[in-house]
Amino acid sequence: MENPKSVSVSVSLLCLICSALVAVAFLVVLCYSVSSSLSTLNFYGPTKLDFLEAASSWRMIQLQRNVISSSDHARDVSFASSNLSSVEGELNVTLHKSRASIFEQRKVKLKPLISRRRRLEMGLARARASIWKAATKKNALPPNFNSDQADLPPPSTVYRNPSAFYQSYMEMEKRFKVYVYSEGEPPVVHHGPCKNLYTIEGRFIHEIERLETRFRTMDGEKAHVYFLPFSVTFMVKYMYRPLSYDVTPLRQFVSDYVSLVSARYPFWNRTAGADHFMLACHDWGPHASKGNWHLYNTSTRVLCNANTSEGFNPKKDVSLPEIHLLDGNIPASLLSPPLAAPRPHLAFFAGGLHGPIRPVLLRHWRSESRHDPDLLVYEYLPPDKDYYSLMLRSRFCLCPSGHEVASPRVVEAIYAECVPVILSEGYVLPFSDVLRWEEFSVRVEVREIPRLKELLEAVHETEYRKLKAGVRAVRRHFVLNRPARRFDVFHMILHSIWLRRLDLNLAYINI
Repeated sequence: MENPKSVSVSVSLLCLICSALVAVAFLVVLCYSVSSSLSTLNFYGPTKLDFLEAASSWRMIQLQRNVISSSDHARDVSFASSNLSSVEGELNVTLHKSRASIFEQRKVKLKPLISRRRRLEMGLARARASIWKAATKKNALPPNFNSDQADLPPPSTVYRNPSAFYQSYMEMEKRFKVYVYSEGEPPVVHHGPCKNLYTIEGRFIHEIERLETRFRTMDGEKAHVYFLPFSVTFMVKYMYRPLSYDVTPLRQFVSDYVSLVSARYPFWNRTAGADHFMLACHDWGPHASKGNWHLYNTSTRVLCNANTSEGFNPKKDVSLPEIHLLDGNIPASLLSPPLAAPRPHLAFFAGGLHGPIRPVLLRHWRSESRHDPDLLVYEYLPPDKDYYSLMLRSRFCLCPSGHEVASPRVVEAIYAECVPVILSEGYVLPFSDVLRWEEFSVRVEVREIPRLKELLEAVHETEYRKLKAGVRAVRRHFVLNRPARRFDVFHMILHSIWLRRLDLNLAYINI
């Protein structure tokens, strides 16, 4: 029989050995865990574990490959094996590049708040460069420019620089954005006359406010210019007290409107109104603009009353053609004037006796006293005669200024393809920064009115035909369409504003 004491010792020894083995096993496991952790920890930290878990699924690896392969910066990365160690090494590369890409994306997202306006200015700089480059090329328009109009003169005769104009127009269509302030209510704001003498004022407001127009933007930060959409004609209609000759209510309204938008938005204060514009065809447009000093002196004023002796500055202001459409449409007789119809009369005019120039004209050439069949000049048109018919039967149409320099007869003459005779002083003709008016009109100084017939008869037949063809060539630029069409009067007005904006370099402003 075995000694119990020895059995007890053996059991104790066995327990001790087992405990030691357990301890050793615990230490081994602990060391293995630490070693494994250290081997998996690197620069990317715990983020790598997510990718390793994803790597256990080949479908996930395939998806990752598709995403990575679509990025230019990681097109050299591919997963050719399902071996985990190989995938792990490649995923390290992928993760590093993906993080770099995310960092770059974050940098890009920070830029718009800082340089959105600067990018607009850079776009304008590129437009200037392309226009300048085009201006140095051959002085001709693309072949399709006049494809819809037959037997027109070479484009170089009516445009100052055809290539530069066409390129500028293309750049305008590509880039130009206008922000229209939403403040105010009709009829004085967001509305205007669409027929009769001041048709152009309301039609422009309505066209630029159409959401379908490519030029309007609802985001002021994306705009190149800002439009103050009030109507001076309707200010006069609803605010002016007849016969008072007091324009204070007009100026006060303009002052209040500018104060309102400058308080609500940062755009006016950022440039002191230099990238803003107003539009008015009423004679009192210049007076209304005096409601704000910066509007008068800094902003672009688009005015029918483009008189340099009354503060009109052609470097920043735009001359607006005065268009008289009785019912809002071009008279049917002027839609398509016959090409070879006889024009037996030398010149024609009929209009009220107001302003400083018309009395001179009628004093020398009034038909009631001279009975000259060649030169028809009336204050009141006889009942048996039709105004537009006489324009269509005359070689020249006299366009004297009235109370103000602009006259709707200029556009009427162009519609009738009757060569306009400009009788005015200090008048900046519409679109004269693009068009060569001497190629389709005749300008006669006021002091030369007594010799008017002699001067017009001196125009040689060849020269007259050239002038008449020039009138036909520019007619499209003075036509109001609804909706607007390329190169019509709406787009030519916008192009004139676009040119002023190109001349305005705002890159120096902290924007």
